[in-house]
Amino acid sequence: MTLPQIGRLMGLLGALAFRSLAAHPFLACDYNSSRVCVVSATGQIEWEYACKNPQDCWRLPSGNYLFCHLNGALEVTPAKKVVWEYQAPAGVEVHACQPLPNGRVLLVEGGTSRIIEVDRQGHIAKEIKLTTLPSITAHNQFRGTRKLPNGHYLVCFKGEGKVVELSGRGKVLREIKVSGDPHEVVPVRWGHLLISCGDGHKVVEVDRKGRIVWELKEHDLPGNTLRLMAGCQRLPNGNTICCNYLGHGHIGEQPQFFEVTPDKQVVWQFRDDLHFKTINQVQLLDVPGDVTRGAIHR
Repeated sequence: MTLPQIGRLMGLLGALAFRSLAAHPFLACDYNSSRVCVVSATGQIEWEYACKNPQDCWRLPSGNYLFCHLNGALEVTPAKKVVWEYQAPAGVEVHACQPLPNGRVLLVEGGTSRIIEVDRQGHIAKEIKLTTLPSITAHNQFRGTRKLPNGHYLVCFKGEGKVVELSGRGKVLREIKVSGDPHEVVPVRWGHLLISCGDGHKVVEVDRKGRIVWELKEHDLPGNTLRLMAGCQRLPNGNTICCNYLGHGHIGEQPQFFEVTPDKQVVWQFRDDLHFKTINQVQLLDVPGDVTRGAIHR
């Protein structure tokens, strides 16, 4: 066996050594691998769909998959038939999507600086203009965006380090400053918000007044240094799923996401260096609920 062949074999064995079972079936975006995947509870990839830099994903009650990619969004059947699509204007980036109860899809666009609701025919049914600093590039304007049951919107202003709540007409109701560049905002019980802080290397839960009532900091978990904190999910049992985006020089160094208890104990973690690079969003598929009826439990 030649030295290059030995090197490839050692690399494969190393990747297999860092392959952990999922414990839950899940849907995931792998940003740097440019694909969306369904993974079984035993860690096997059961379905995948190629798309450039996916950022947000959902399995719908129909069994279809909704996800956004760099330049738009798709709804795809398990047989990989596209049944709905939105293509953003040239130079515009889409980093969040959400299925709404009326069948529309919520998207946020960097570049045009707007929230839009797109109907089943692909037409923009509603638009909310967003005001951000002109110096911020399309890529850095916005991340996680959600519509609440009361019609309000939550938007991560990534480049300004804040989460903003807007009325249904786009009026600013409150701003919550966070350390870092927020990537996800999830409404949880008591009106609190769970916020992942990107390169702020933390995840925080804030109350209605914006006060931190829980936080997971960079070095709180041995072996799980918080890198760029991307997608997050609060489970019905009170635990939190955290996606530890390993881009920016950390690919292959540690688990790609994990479940942590309120007292910061890791219940389980997922790591598969052979098949995944940078998991930035997940939805656990064994958590009950209709994702079109609100964003409390993804």
